[in-house]
Amino acid sequence: MKIGIDKIGFYAPHLYVDMNKLAVARNVEPEKFTIGIGQEKMAVPPITQDAVTLAANAALEIIDEDDKEKIDFVIFGTESGIDHSKSSAVYVHQLLGLKPNARAVEVKQACYGATAGLQMAKGHIALNPDSKVLVLGADIARYGLNTSGEATQGAGAVAMVISADPKIMALEENNVYYTNDIMDFWRPIYSDQAFVDGKFSNEQYIAFFNKVWGQYKEMTGHALEDFEAICYHLPYTKMGLKALRTVLEEAPENVQDRLKENYQISTMYNRNVGNIYTGSLYLSLLSLLERKEDLASGSRIGMFSYGSGAVGEFFTGVLQPNYREHLHLASHESLFASRKEVSVEEYEEIFENTLPKDGANIELDIEQDPAPICLAGVNDHMRQYVNKNN
Repeated sequence: MKIGIDKIGFYAPHLYVDMNKLAVARNVEPEKFTIGIGQEKMAVPPITQDAVTLAANAALEIIDEDDKEKIDFVIFGTESGIDHSKSSAVYVHQLLGLKPNARAVEVKQACYGATAGLQMAKGHIALNPDSKVLVLGADIARYGLNTSGEATQGAGAVAMVISADPKIMALEENNVYYTNDIMDFWRPIYSDQAFVDGKFSNEQYIAFFNKVWGQYKEMTGHALEDFEAICYHLPYTKMGLKALRTVLEEAPENVQDRLKENYQISTMYNRNVGNIYTGSLYLSLLSLLERKEDLASGSRIGMFSYGSGAVGEFFTGVLQPNYREHLHLASHESLFASRKEVSVEEYEEIFENTLPKDGANIELDIEQDPAPICLAGVNDHMRQYVNKNN
């Protein structure tokens, strides 16, 4: 039985800041942002969007009534959860109108959470082949204004429906994963901004990739020639390229060229959204699937997931016949085309406009947010969500 990605969609806030203009405002050469780390635009979430609404908006785009009837498990990978107890998945379950006979949980391990959810979903479908699982990866990356990590912020979500006989990608076996307790990136519960040892994190990302890639080759006998493309977790789009370059010499020149070309295509969406933590790998996959028009059915795609702290995994999928017919390319093109640029000053104001930290009630203006699902405020310590379609 094949198990894999039946549907995939994403959502990003309607606001963005231009990285060239942010660089100028920070007295940095623009090429450091646009070439050095490989980012063009950074999504800016208004106060009416959080991890819950981003995920719900991403899922709203792809699920239909049949999905609502068959989804009996919602797995939400995030490190931007809004409650220490109640899972973000429960909120999304209600906002989407899913059936009550379903599990709903939140999974956390830095940027690896959505991959953990994907693998859990495979096991669930193997035992319940007539069901479907909704896997969500949504985050808001915050490092602070004028910090070293500011240029690698972003916001967005990816939603995937996992099922038997998937229409888009069948996930293969022979996954390789590795865990090591390191402090390259973390966010204590008292802080709404992350701490990161950037140089160390980059080194560990590459080290983890080399370790799991080496183990994968030994386990399967596969080599780079067997892959049409390899997608990476992308905290910034230059990061995956650094890892890919460490193994390219294993392949003939024509294979190297193919992998480098397809890598660049896989970064197109990420370059214009920024870092979305748990969803970044899957946004990269989506970029490859939608922007490379001649990507053939039957192609094997490698995927490297990395979550600081740290857990890494290498796994693979095979594209299914006529998979392009089941993508939402027009919707995503419309999303990008309808976004509004904000100035650096406006971005800074939006960044600092946060919910009250003392639990005070607040009502938010959701009319300024075109998203179907928004955060409308906080009342009696409870976030108030609205699905405008209801």
